[in-house]
This record gives sequence, C-alpha cells and structure tokens, in this order.
Amino acid sequence: MTEALLAGIGLHKSFGQTKALDGAGMDLRAGEVVAVMGPSGSGKSTLLHCLAGIIQPDEGEVRYAGELLSAMGDRERSALRRTEFGFVFQFGQLVPELTCLENVALPLRLDGVKRRPAEDLAREWLDKLEVGDIAAKRPGEVSGGQGQRAAVARALVTGPKVVFADEPTGALDSLNGERVMRLLVDAAKQTGAAVLLVTHEARVAAYSDREIVVRDGKSRPIGLAGAAR
Repeated sequence: MTEALLAGIGLHKSFGQTKALDGAGMDLRAGEVVAVMGPSGSGKSTLLHCLAGIIQPDEGEVRYAGELLSAMGDRERSALRRTEFGFVFQFGQLVPELTCLENVALPLRLDGVKRRPAEDLAREWLDKLEVGDIAAKRPGEVSGGQGQRAAVARALVTGPKVVFADEPTGALDSLNGERVMRLLVDAAKQTGAAVLLVTHEARVAAYSDREIVVRDGKSRPIGLAGAAR
C-alpha cells in the first residue's frame, strides 16, 4: 500500500468539559476519496478541522506528507491551507460582495497571482463545474446548487493535494446534491486530489472509496464504498 498523504493518530480534543475526540484517527492516500460518517455531535467535523490544521488536538499527531503539523508555525499552516488544501463547506461560504468569478479566483489572488491569469483559471473551473454562466453574478443571485458548484471550483482552483468537504450537500435537495457530488469527485479524480468527505448521508458516502465511522469521538473503518459510481 502507498504511504498515507495525510494521517491523524490518537487524536484527543475537548472543548471545556465536552470531549469531541477520544483517540480518533484515520489516514488518507493520494487520489483517494474517504467518507467520514457519524451522527451530529459525534466528532467528525472536529476530526476534519484537526486534520486540516484549523485547530490543534490536545493529544495525538497529524502528519501531512510526512511532516508533523504541530511542528509548523501559524504562517506555514496558513500557507498549507491556502495552496495544498481546498475546502468546501455546507453553505459554500462565498464572499457575498464578490462575483462568483472573483470568489473562485480569490485563493489565487491571496497567493499573489495577478488578476487576469487568476480569473482566467477561475473561469475554466466554473466551466468544468458546469456553471460558467454565473461568473458575473454574486452569490445572492444564484441557486444553492450553483453556488455550491462555485464553492467546489474555488476549492480546486489552486490544484490542492487534499480537498476537505464538510457536509457539502447538506443544504441542497437530493438532485442538486447528487450533481455536486458527481462533479466534485470527478474533478478531484482528474486532478489527482484526495478528498476527505464528512457526511451523515449514506447516499453521499457512496461516492467514496471507503468509509470511516466516528461515534463518541472514536473512529473505526467500515470497509469499501463506491456504490454510487
């Protein structure tokens, strides 16, 4: 088996008296889609945030490409999230004052890419996600499904090695949810990005290569998925 691109080992995390993670762990290999499942409050989003370096675990370690995230400074972890990692959240979190094209180009602009080449690449990704016609519109002027596809384009525009998708279809109806998942997984496979998918829906998890269940802060594998493909 290939070495894990991203791995969390023995992760513990508490918020006050509430224990969110109690020894959870998992690994993710290059090009792989892994679904993390579990009920609300099980710790699955906290696990994602620890693996992405957004929060630090109280105990345990997270390694990306063999490097310990806790050994990196805040600036180094921020750069990692800006270039090597991409993010898709339940409600898209597009900047309402920017057009959809500007939203997709934003990670490139923050990394110093000039406006014209950044927007040219952003337009390519909107076309790949089948929403090129919304480029000039603001997030409040598009449907939820269109906005979420723009969010997927924004997550992929930098060519990340890992895409973290936290309930990416949670705010969508089943038809739009299926379309977003198909486009996300297909686009990630084409670029070679790994996808860590947090969900509580079996139909969404079916797009993954394998599944992990988180319950009461503990994790366990439950085998292969992929029925949707």
